[in-house]
Amino acid sequence: MSWQAFVDTSLVATGHVAKGAIISIAGDSAWATSPSLTIQPAEMKVIADIVSGNEAASDKARAEGLYIAGQRYVVTRVDEGNIYARAGREGVAITASKQAIVIGIHNETQQAGNATLVVSALADHLKNTGY
Repeated sequence: MSWQAFVDTSLVATGHVAKGAIISIAGDSAWATSPSLTIQPAEMKVIADIVSGNEAASDKARAEGLYIAGQRYVVTRVDEGNIYARAGREGVAITASKQAIVIGIHNETQQAGNATLVVSALADHLKNTGY
């Protein structure tokens, strides 16, 4: 399965994620994204720094917000390679695997918990297949 197919079928097609992306664990490239989601290089680097355990990056995101495709999200939780953040009634769940970071954005009609489960399941699948 291609990286784009993972985003399209394992994230968005579930109905629990409105937009998704898979980026490298280093935060230096996007492997696949939803058509309406453009994550800037600086945004990817910040996400990668946070999931790698960089406390300074986590503290800055908590204080100033986490930006994804220009949208500011308020960080609600960071733990062990996971980031959860909200922008009003929308939100984002981010989970790292060995070589990738899975990003799932849910809209106001979707449940944060369901989006988190979908993102985590894809990250677990990638871990189990060596990614």
